Amino acid sequence: MKKIGKQTYVMANDVFIRDAYTIAGTKEGEGPLGDNIDYIMSDSTWGEKTWEKCEAKMQQYSVENLISKNNLKKSDIDLMLAGDLLNQIVSSSFAARSLEIPFIGLYGACSTMALSMGVGALLIDGGFAENVVCVTSSHFCCAERQYRIPLESGGQRHMCAQWTVTGSGAVWLSKNNDNKDLPKIKNVTFGKIIDLGVTDSNNMGAAMAPAAADTIRQNIIDTNVNIDYDLIVSGDLGTVGKSIANKLLQDEGINIEKKYDDCGTIIYDIDKQDAHAGASGCGCSAVVFGSFLYKKLLKKEINTLLFTATGALHSPTVSLQGESVPGIAHSIGISN
Repeated sequence: MKKIGKQTYVMANDVFIRDAYTIAGTKEGEGPLGDNIDYIMSDSTWGEKTWEKCEAKMQQYSVENLISKNNLKKSDIDLMLAGDLLNQIVSSSFAARSLEIPFIGLYGACSTMALSMGVGALLIDGGFAENVVCVTSSHFCCAERQYRIPLESGGQRHMCAQWTVTGSGAVWLSKNNDNKDLPKIKNVTFGKIIDLGVTDSNNMGAAMAPAAADTIRQNIIDTNVNIDYDLIVSGDLGTVGKSIANKLLQDEGINIEKKYDDCGTIIYDIDKQDAHAGASGCGCSAVVFGSFLYKKLLKKEINTLLFTATGALHSPTVSLQGESVPGIAHSIGISN
């Protein structure tokens, strides 16, 4: 059986993370990871008429450049697994329309980067694909318009609110490594929806933290790793959610604080940039993984990583009807 424990799948065959490509906006370029991001856009529309068109272009650009920098052809890619935050994942489907690569659309909110990598790893391990591209994106202006208050309204943001990353990240997974020493996906833990009744849609970190803690705990139990990951990183809990996840794990006797961080607190300098509680969005974990975490693995600065992207399965419609915000998280165990 490739399934171990309750929720974790282990790879019987090597699934290599061959490369990654990232693109981001000016705010992200001014943050701590700016020098590591492959391309920084000059403005929020990037030559397009709307923010939504810009976001679709970001996904298309990240995939095209990932393919070209590795001297591949589009026909070499068996599947493109992608998703985003917009209704009907239009950024992903419109990018896929231009790329003409077989496409599977996924929606896990901000957990989509780990979700796509997990599904891609299982497809390769099962012999159903040889090369898979996983890509996702988010755009601050698009997310504000869809989920909160359109920017034109000039609404005030809550201090517990997070800043949606304008960015996209694409990751190439393959069964082959061409004799290169590359990180491999070793296990995947698909999370359960956890909902502790948070109804404040401005406080996404609190809504997602229980799911992050639950999936991290389950991966540790299922794999019996005894917390030997060099680094454990959640997706986009920000300062509020990160502290809650830490507390929830400590209450269960799991102390990861010294080796735990969150993409939402990595991508911005929270002391100097106006990001309130940190970063969020599909692009948050995608850009941090592709520009920072993957490079730490390549340089052997870390040898084992538990990458746990998190998502708030939030709908403005049902929130206005008084419904709570369910959380989800998926973990990818990676090692050199």
